[in-house]
Amino acid sequence: MIVLPSVNVCWLSQSAGIGMVHRQKCSGKRFNQPMQGFQFVDIILLAMVAGFLILRLRSTLGRRTGHEQGQDNYRPDNVVELSPRANSDSDAEVIRDIDPAYIGTPLEEGLTQITLSDPTFSAEDFLGGAGKAFEMIVIAYAEHDTDALKPLLSDEVYSNFAAAVQDREDRDERMETELVAIKPSKLESVAVDGRTATIAVRFESEQVNIIKDADGQIIDGDPEHIENVTDIWTFERNLASSNPNWLLIATRSVD
Repeated sequence: MIVLPSVNVCWLSQSAGIGMVHRQKCSGKRFNQPMQGFQFVDIILLAMVAGFLILRLRSTLGRRTGHEQGQDNYRPDNVVELSPRANSDSDAEVIRDIDPAYIGTPLEEGLTQITLSDPTFSAEDFLGGAGKAFEMIVIAYAEHDTDALKPLLSDEVYSNFAAAVQDREDRDERMETELVAIKPSKLESVAVDGRTATIAVRFESEQVNIIKDADGQIIDGDPEHIENVTDIWTFERNLASSNPNWLLIATRSVD
């Protein structure tokens, strides 16, 4: 006769997941009754079945080896990562960078194209530089300073300016110009053709212009007369070039 330690048969049955044919009530009390040999064999069989089920589960679910791909590291081969800023986001950012005064105007499209090619471009900075170029060119033209004109003008415009300067020199005449005031310049038009950008700027200024002969006598103009002058100057730049400078390619006066 074999006497076993007390066993909670209900706990054992639930853990094994298999119902027992011969079960006592779960009272937590010891079974001090003699057990027959076949009851001991049943317990051994239950342990074997439980062990078999555990082995089957491990073979089906597998064991972690430390080399599995977690969800955080999983990346299918046919997925291409997007850059931090997709094109649409970039376009939206450029639009936000444009001065609100130009959004919704005919100037917006051209400014957007320029800024996409050159993110450092600013309409405000451009107008500031164009204003300085306007002063330099007007004064250099009056003073016959072709060396100062050359780096600021396209070949065609420089040729025209230089010819006018040479014509005055041939007549032994001198031009004197005083810029009394210059109003804030404004963008007139903006266009991009391929990699070439052109911007037309409206300049409104107050000037005094006179021409003197070889003897210093005024032959044209009135030193006491301030003239209101409106000019449209067009500047051009190759956006593919590393050179950030804009060249004056055309001028016209507005009556």
